[in-house]
Amino acid sequence: MGFASIRTLPLSVAILSGALAIAQSVPSPASKSPAPATDQRGDVRTTFFKDLAETGQYTFGKPTKLQLTPDGSSVLFLRSGPRDRRLTLFELSVGTGQVQEVLNPETILKGGDEKLSVEEKARRERMREYRQGFTSFQLSNDGSKILVSLSGKTYVVARATKRVTELPGTNWIDARFSPNGQSVAGVQLGELHVVDLASLRDVPVTSGATETLTHGLAEFVAQEEMDRFSGYWWAADSGQLVFEEADLSGVEKFYIADPADPGQAPNAFSYPRPGKPNAKVRLGIVGASGGATTWIQWDSERYPYLARVHWPDSAPLTLLVLTRNQKEAKLLTVDTATGSTRDVLTETDSAWINLERTGRIPEWMPDGSSFLWMTERRGDTQLELRGRTGAFIRALTPVGFHFKALLDVNDKEGTLCVSGGPDPRETHLYRVPLNGGDPVRISQGPGIHSAVHAKDHRTYVHHAWLLDGQESSGVRNADGKLLAVLPSVAENPPFSPRLELVRVGRERVFDALVIRPRDFQPGRKYPVILDVYAGPGIKVVQGTPRYYLNSQWMADQGYIVAMIDGRGTPGHGRDWERAILGNLIDVPLEDQVAGLKALGERFPEMDLTRTGITGGSFGGYFTAMATLRRPEVFRCGVAISSVADWMDYDSCYTERYLDLPSANPEGYRRSSVLTYANKLERPLLIVHGLTDDNVYFAHSFRLMEALFRAGRPFEFLPLPGTHMAGAEDSVLAMRENERVMEFFDRHLNPLPGK
Repeated sequence: MGFASIRTLPLSVAILSGALAIAQSVPSPASKSPAPATDQRGDVRTTFFKDLAETGQYTFGKPTKLQLTPDGSSVLFLRSGPRDRRLTLFELSVGTGQVQEVLNPETILKGGDEKLSVEEKARRERMREYRQGFTSFQLSNDGSKILVSLSGKTYVVARATKRVTELPGTNWIDARFSPNGQSVAGVQLGELHVVDLASLRDVPVTSGATETLTHGLAEFVAQEEMDRFSGYWWAADSGQLVFEEADLSGVEKFYIADPADPGQAPNAFSYPRPGKPNAKVRLGIVGASGGATTWIQWDSERYPYLARVHWPDSAPLTLLVLTRNQKEAKLLTVDTATGSTRDVLTETDSAWINLERTGRIPEWMPDGSSFLWMTERRGDTQLELRGRTGAFIRALTPVGFHFKALLDVNDKEGTLCVSGGPDPRETHLYRVPLNGGDPVRISQGPGIHSAVHAKDHRTYVHHAWLLDGQESSGVRNADGKLLAVLPSVAENPPFSPRLELVRVGRERVFDALVIRPRDFQPGRKYPVILDVYAGPGIKVVQGTPRYYLNSQWMADQGYIVAMIDGRGTPGHGRDWERAILGNLIDVPLEDQVAGLKALGERFPEMDLTRTGITGGSFGGYFTAMATLRRPEVFRCGVAISSVADWMDYDSCYTERYLDLPSANPEGYRRSSVLTYANKLERPLLIVHGLTDDNVYFAHSFRLMEALFRAGRPFEFLPLPGTHMAGAEDSVLAMRENERVMEFFDRHLNPLPGK
């Protein structure tokens, strides 16, 4: 979901989801950490924000990007130091529990700086990747070799000897092994290349790339809005590849200049806006050693969005394509000899189609006789089994289960491992029988659980972030027995956030959470900060405290912090999520205000006469709207990286919810912040990165111009950096947080000593 950012939610809550027991408050155990000193503007605050930024909210030093060897005997992972963004490659032996370093970026850089092309920087921005060093790696299918890229170069590492081989070519993007491990493909300067590992011969298998025509790269909206980051795919026999050709010649160009370096030419980006031309995408099939291209034919005028491509061993090359309004998805299989396609399945929704976030759906069963499919046809997200022709066989998860992701397919045992569960505030692991039957929960403890499986299905890495603050990351066998622990070198936070998860409301019941100061005094009234996202695809109320370190610190300054999930957010069924169709603000604003008032009625310590609001990305947009439109509720707001006018955001995201501008002009007008700029009555702080290529700085500039022309005072904090500005620079993040708290202190908490 493209509009989420690394600073939208602490620790990127967006990619996880979770749940708790219904209709009761469940506070986490009291922390033994002392409350902070009462100094409101001194070293205590600065030290906390400095530590929070330098440790990546205490995530630096934790294992990430895990891959098990095919037999499950080892786990390869990336890990940095506790205050270091540079990731190093490690290997854990499951049998002994020993960890050894496989490759350090310094071995390659030798004291030099890491250099990235503009294209690779943009791709990492789309992936919300703000770390350095080896930000990803791939293990060959036989487990003998590892592929890493660094500073535009690509390297193959032999696991047994740790011998490093540099591949020819520069400016590599998205390098990947062939299924047989004998070649590596990747994109260089807009063309797809294949390198034979025995001879190190580099062969460009496509040609004709220009500034506006690329081969093998996913276009902007695929990366930003469809969670598709690949633009080419290997055939299972390693003899061919299918690649995307993206023609950007009709797409508008946006330019970003660095104001700190006026001598540097601006960077140009193809950015499609609502109602404007998108990239024209087609797929070609080419041999691994080059040759003629077979172009795949489908009705790309009706189905211009290429959402998924799968080329399994025992099933046909398969495409999932969408109409521009995203109300219809079609599954196609391809005759690779001719490029012709055959319709397998059509899914429709009167509002829009949601895609499964991991990119695995549709997934063919290993024997090619059937495939797994995700649907919301019955009012909730479900996993289905369908025959080779697309015919329905059975639903594998029931309505009310809230299927989230497919994690493993064990055809020998006839089971799947999926994530989901009946309460959207938690995410649990479940074993699902393919022949029908209820899902069986295999994870324990309220909170957020995830898993990465070995290909032999006998072992998996289990991550748990629990409601009581405990975290674990270990290798388990199929019976759940712990075999080894993945070691972390991350620093521990100075405290555990004290969150209380509740459900409030009368006409509608909302998931909400409340965070009080650690030195909370019963009987005292506290000002309130609503920490908000309120946009589609993101759930902020989650069953683990580690997402809310920054929120707890805000509370410790003498506030109560609240978060609410209203209509438009996931986890409560199709109709709840689709309530925002055609208008991105009225329903979410109504629900956030209703939820806030319900919290105030339940918790009299919340002084709703002193309520501020803040959020980033969609949360920044919502903050600006709430401050403008509901001044009787919100005394002040801090809007970070926010959209001002949806006519200037990207086409795929915006049209999904608002349709084309020509079809819904009133929805665009009502959803634009600029429509209400002359109504500002409350203090508003606008924060934006000057080189943001997701929500361009032009949004905040136009809002500021509209406010200025209307004679409405506001505050403005420009930041160097992109949509992830606070995640890229620890000092910047520290100072930004300080400024936000100073703003709230001025307008909500005038009392001395908090």
